[in-house]
Amino acid sequence: MLVSDRGTFVAVIKIERFGGLAGFGLPGSHVASRGEIRAADLSAPDQQAVEALFERYGKSKKSGRESLARDDFRYRISRTVDGREQTVDVSELEVPAALAQCVKDELI
Repeated sequence: MLVSDRGTFVAVIKIERFGGLAGFGLPGSHVASRGEIRAADLSAPDQQAVEALFERYGKSKKSGRESLARDDFRYRISRTVDGREQTVDVSELEVPAALAQCVKDELI
């Protein structure tokens, strides 16, 4: 169970992958890469890593560190806490593997 520092339960985490060489998930793209995972299904270290991403990037307008590779993917991670959706955008280098593995590509 993922619990924020305020003791609030987070049930589901939604993940979107965008960018890359083909521009997946960007306007005009015909491929969406997304998934979701129950917070309770994450290991304790993965839960802590997700919480750290929201602590680091959730309170400011800045997003996760930029990759040196121009065509790397970015991930948008969303969760609902206290009835409000929180979203952070981070480099693929910062995404816990459990989150990245639940993302599936689909034609739109």
